[in-house]
Amino acid sequence: MRIKRKVEVCVISDVHLGTYGCHAKELNSYLKSISPKVLILNGDIIDIWNFRKSYFPKDHLSVIRNILKMAGKGTKVHYITGNHDEALRKFSGFNLGGIHLKDHLTIQLAQGSAWFFHGDIFDHSIQQAKFIAKLGGWGYDLLILMNRFLNRLLERLGREKYSFSKKIKNSVKGAVKFINDFEQVAAELAIDKGHEWVVCGHIHQPAQRTITNAKGSTTYLNSGDWVENLTALEYTKGEWTLYQYDELLMKATAPELPEDLNEEETELTTKELLSTLKEEFLKS
Repeated sequence: MRIKRKVEVCVISDVHLGTYGCHAKELNSYLKSISPKVLILNGDIIDIWNFRKSYFPKDHLSVIRNILKMAGKGTKVHYITGNHDEALRKFSGFNLGGIHLKDHLTIQLAQGSAWFFHGDIFDHSIQQAKFIAKLGGWGYDLLILMNRFLNRLLERLGREKYSFSKKIKNSVKGAVKFINDFEQVAAELAIDKGHEWVVCGHIHQPAQRTITNAKGSTTYLNSGDWVENLTALEYTKGEWTLYQYDELLMKATAPELPEDLNEEETELTTKELLSTLKEEFLKS
């Protein structure tokens, strides 16, 4: 059995379990390849906004199971709520199966403090017109589904993959300005609070850059998403790196793990947990 890669802190966000765009299979492969001391789920892990009783595939369920296994084996798991899983905010401060639910988080690292929050608080479309924001979420999910079919066709033709949403974001000035403003505001707040790093999700835009103003500087980090970019943040030996999933590389280095002897029992337990979560989500 190959040894899993040791990581001090791992951050993933915007997984959107329960939607067609989620790359759960790839995320499961990644989670099985690492052994983090701390795992931070920085919002929008389960997409409660777009949750459907009829759609929650096995791969999506396996993501929950793999996270629970990490927590059971000693990984400290923090779940920071986002806008798509805001129904969990009423449980903030609780510990669910070794997973600590929070609205935001600060941890002390060797070189300073890191401040984590999802980032939807900066999105005026969510704060002022939630229905329109949810409608946009459904449209985005449909766009991603169409894009996935297109990319399958392009792969068969030997052509490069194409992203509708990235093309739209990069070509619409308002979207580019929103991303830049989002990063700037998050960084300025972190500088005011004296944090060395500020780590967000929400905008599906992986990033790592230093932002400076008259009061000082901070490093802005964004873990991206597991819908389009398939990215995560990793902190090891005093440095943050932006991880990009590579299917070929993952296959070449995937750990040869033994089959779980209690697979059936574990799946049943997770299904029971999911059933409870479904009931709670539908009440919200």
